Amino acid sequence: MSKSAKLIKKIFFKYYKENDEIVKFERDDFIKASQEMNTSPPKNIGGVIYQYRYTSPLPKEILNTCKAGENWIIEGDGHAKYKFMKVPISPQIMPTLDYPEIQIYDATPGIIKKFALSDEQALLAIVRYNRLVDIFTGITTYSLQNHLRTRVDKIGQIEIDEVYVGVNSEGEEYILPIQAKGGKDRIGIVQINQDIEFCKTRFPHLNCKALAVQFKYNENVVVMFELGVVNYQLKVVKEKHYRLI
Repeated sequence: MSKSAKLIKKIFFKYYKENDEIVKFERDDFIKASQEMNTSPPKNIGGVIYQYRYTSPLPKEILNTCKAGENWIIEGDGHAKYKFMKVPISPQIMPTLDYPEIQIYDATPGIIKKFALSDEQALLAIVRYNRLVDIFTGITTYSLQNHLRTRVDKIGQIEIDEVYVGVNSEGEEYILPIQAKGGKDRIGIVQINQDIEFCKTRFPHLNCKALAVQFKYNENVVVMFELGVVNYQLKVVKEKHYRLI
């Protein structure tokens, strides 16, 4: 078991009581747990928290405290505060196999594709230059900000890959947060839920559409999802596949 897994397990069981639905902890607990284990604390505590919030499953000893159909996630709970929450297991959001592809003429400048520094940056650029958000939603949209880092009350710091604003043919205004996933990363309930909470808090007068994008096979096929959260379960509202030609 890795050092980070041992730390997160020690913190969980320090506060967990049988049948708990929420287990709260703080960033400083990593330092205290390290001292109790006679080891040095992680150089990047935020990185460890990010790992278990977004990319890695929690240790099986923690997951074994769940009943069938349940899962633990980590949510922000304010500045440097977090909480394990027991929620229903969400289905894994992945592109539907053999889904029909819509052909779109590729308007991405070649120099952008050549020098993009990561899969996620390349993906966001392709979405932007080909106006895929407009095509997917039927809304005229504009990129407001990318890699937005901000704070949301009762959650703490969050990061959204890109935020669009838009207006439809009836004059209704929208806010559209986007999560871009490259490589083996998966779309998760925690990020989508915090994106929606950000929109409710900062733009309560705008209609919110939470979006996620990822490559299907390669950079020529982009999959777009509109997602919702119902009873802490991730739901696909809409899915489209676009092949750039």
